[in-house]
Amino acid sequence: MSRTKSAIKQIRGLSMPFSTPEPFLFCVYHKDEYPAGDEKMQAPRRGNGADFNPTAKYRMYHGDRIPGFPQHPHRGFETITATIEGIIDHTDSLKNAGRYGHGDLQWMTAGKGIVHGEMFPLVHKDKPNPLRFFQIWINLPKKNKMVPADYIMHWAEEIRKLDSEDKKTKITVWAGELKDAKGLPPPVNSWAADPKNDVAIWHVSLEQGAKYTLPPAKGGSDVNRVLYYIEGKQLHVEGKKMDPRVRIDVNPALPVELSVPKGAPGPSEILMLQGKPIGEPVVQHGPFVMNTQEEIVQCFTDYRRTQFGGWPWQEDAVVFPRTKGRFSKKGKKTELPPGAKEETKST
Repeated sequence: MSRTKSAIKQIRGLSMPFSTPEPFLFCVYHKDEYPAGDEKMQAPRRGNGADFNPTAKYRMYHGDRIPGFPQHPHRGFETITATIEGIIDHTDSLKNAGRYGHGDLQWMTAGKGIVHGEMFPLVHKDKPNPLRFFQIWINLPKKNKMVPADYIMHWAEEIRKLDSEDKKTKITVWAGELKDAKGLPPPVNSWAADPKNDVAIWHVSLEQGAKYTLPPAKGGSDVNRVLYYIEGKQLHVEGKKMDPRVRIDVNPALPVELSVPKGAPGPSEILMLQGKPIGEPVVQHGPFVMNTQEEIVQCFTDYRRTQFGGWPWQEDAVVFPRTKGRFSKKGKKTELPPGAKEETKST
């Protein structure tokens, strides 16, 4: 590295969930080595209702025999579920449904309130069902906290990716823009929908011998930028060797040099979160994120009274048939990934 000033501001160990700067609220990296499922797409063991053991090979979360998160409410922010491998089944109180994964991304605006479920059926009964994804919560400004709930699906086939010239660095652009790779549009009410807020979410994979420099943020010092070192054993940031599983806060106005030594035991992976702070009070209680404590109390009152439209499904934890392919159903309209001819296309 030839520059005299390093972009690194702070390095700290990763917490679970990850600590995040504004405008983000929350980030979890899910990595579960699920085994083959049985005839009902169930795991071999039963969950305890709150299985988050970080040392286990896999977790059941709030699921019983199928891992995942049965119906639960949200208000006042957005969830971004960015998959790498594995399958997620979605249902919600608006009667929407979907199956997505293997690189797809779901961006959901909770707005004034929604109830949804996220289940991880073990669709393969003859081989393991590994699951890797990020769930990221990004806040909504006060003026958009009570907009109608909605979600959009970004299919893996359409998500922009960028390769370095030597093909040793691959970057998935889930949000924002990197060179000629521009992220697909977020929901219209998202903080990320305004380019001035310079929201970017990138997944960076570096092979042995890779060297890549992230450009400065377009928003300069007005934005926050954080790197999460999630996979790998040898990574250098700005010429400094990183311990595995650390958060690196960097100066967004400076480029950031990333490298993996040629003799490293394997590749490394980084998640980058970036965006301009909203700059409003944040009051959070579980699945509700508002600006005042009074608004949080109102969330609970509204949920008890309306159930945010109620749960229209027979089960709290809904999964779709094993043979059903990836799809997104909103109202009467069903959307399939590019090139898919029918909903029953194999996962």
